[in-house]
Amino acid sequence: MNQTAADDRSFPPALADVARAEFDYADGEGIDFEPYAAFDSAEKTTGWLRQWTGNPDLDGDAYLPFGQDGTGGLAAVWYGRPGRPLAEQPVIFMGSEGECGVVAGNLSDFLWVLADGYGPMEAVLYEEREPRPDAVLTELAERHATTPRRPARTIVAEARAEFPAFVEDIDALCR
Repeated sequence: MNQTAADDRSFPPALADVARAEFDYADGEGIDFEPYAAFDSAEKTTGWLRQWTGNPDLDGDAYLPFGQDGTGGLAAVWYGRPGRPLAEQPVIFMGSEGECGVVAGNLSDFLWVLADGYGPMEAVLYEEREPRPDAVLTELAERHATTPRRPARTIVAEARAEFPAFVEDIDALCR
C-alpha cells in the first residue's frame, strides 16, 4: 500500500505559503485548519499513526503531515504513487475520531480545494457544504498551482475515484 517518503522531507514553497496564510474558522462555517511550517518528523508521525490505529507495528514513513484541524486530525501528503515526486502525491486527512479520506490527488489540486473554502477536514466530512472562495488562498493557488482550477467537490471526487481503497487500507491498518 505504501511507499516511504524517502529521505527528502523538503517543505514545498506552496506549503510554506499556506503555512503563512490566515484561516478563518468563522464559528464552524470557515476552514478548520492549522498548517505547519514544516513536515512532522517520521518519528512523530509513526507515534501518531500507532496511537490513531492502535497498531504498534506501523511506521509513518509513507505520510508527511503538514497541518491539523482543531481536534488534532492530520492533513498529510501520502506516498500513494510509487516513484513519483512529492508534488504529485495525494493529500489525505486522518481525523482524530477515525474519519479519513483523500482530499486531493496532488499538492496543486489541494491549493484549489483551499481556494474554494475547504480545508482537509471539510473536504472529507462536509461534501454538501457550499463553497466559500477565499481571495487570498485563490491568489496563492494561482501563483503555485500547476493544474487547472476546478471546484473542490470535483477535485475531491476525482481523488477518491483514483484512490478508492485508501479508506479500506487505513481501516485494515487498525486491525
